[in-house]
Amino acid sequence: MTRRSQRRALSLILATSVALTQVTPAAHADPRPAAEAWQQSTSVRLQADGSLSDVLAITADNVWAVGQQEIWDVWKNRGTIRHWNGSRWAEIGIRDATAAGSLRSLAAASASDVWAVGDGHDGLPYLAHGDTAGFDRVRPPGLRAGDWLGGIDAKPGRVVAVGSREKNGLILTGQGNTWSVQQTKEKGALYAVSGGFAVGDTGTRPLVVHYSGGSWKSMTLPSVPGGYLRDIQVDSSKRAVAVGGVYRGPGDISPLALVWNGKRWSRLRLPGTSEARLYGVTGDGKGRYWMTGYDPAHAAVPFMLRCEKGSCTIIRGATQKDRDSVRLQAVTYLAGKGTVWAVGHAVDPDDQYTDVVESFVPRTSTQKS
Repeated sequence: MTRRSQRRALSLILATSVALTQVTPAAHADPRPAAEAWQQSTSVRLQADGSLSDVLAITADNVWAVGQQEIWDVWKNRGTIRHWNGSRWAEIGIRDATAAGSLRSLAAASASDVWAVGDGHDGLPYLAHGDTAGFDRVRPPGLRAGDWLGGIDAKPGRVVAVGSREKNGLILTGQGNTWSVQQTKEKGALYAVSGGFAVGDTGTRPLVVHYSGGSWKSMTLPSVPGGYLRDIQVDSSKRAVAVGGVYRGPGDISPLALVWNGKRWSRLRLPGTSEARLYGVTGDGKGRYWMTGYDPAHAAVPFMLRCEKGSCTIIRGATQKDRDSVRLQAVTYLAGKGTVWAVGHAVDPDDQYTDVVESFVPRTSTQKS
């Protein structure tokens, strides 16, 4: 496989393996604009060939992001954790000699109780816990080589991480010295978890499992052959949105969004995005949602959908020099400001990756990130 084809292959892997969990936003008197507008593109300044996989805003001046850098060098490839304090991004160290590989997902039970999940260079799933002072690796008993973790959720006293073991979904639950590992009855993999819902696919259709009555149970979904889910935003037990796509063949993928109303899942109609890929979703807790990904028809500009009351609007960023494509892997809502940040990577004509942080603000706002 050539270096270029390797890059393209990994681009697809990054795009389809990302998961996101969010801290439920606190109640604020947020503005209710007609739509957001792209504001600007920045970077956390990862090392060469870096990409961000997830982003999480606890507050506007306490934002976390994870990803990987030097992705083409098997010896230098490392996961990274970054923190925004309201004025700048800083790298937060991981106190572990084995080092993390790709980090995929973030969750926080509080400002001092932050979790990240991904791969370890020792062949085991990687779980890290910490705060701005640094992170430590956590090694739950029961995990083994070959297990894969893609998403994580955290509440005080309880952490849930999801992924796959062999051909079934995998769910890790616990905290401290008490952990349990279980496989789902359903074949497939789970990519994201939030608020008692976990999403993924069986290999042929979307999969949602829900924690109820002390166990995880598969939910009835609309029939979507080839469908898959990669992220979920949960507002309450009666309102959630999951995003992903429908795979029909190589290069033939269409976006998919499912909405939960407390009784059933239904498919959300999406506007003029027949080839777009959806990777991440966030919300304000009041029924507004933002979905990010990649639109091959406009590959060089950031792509986002804003949805409210069953209606979605496309929002695109600006074209920049030396960008062949932009993939936004995850998105978070900054409560109190109505601002949305999306992260991922841009690819230049030489197939070099650069991490990006794209901000979208209310049209009436002059706020700078």
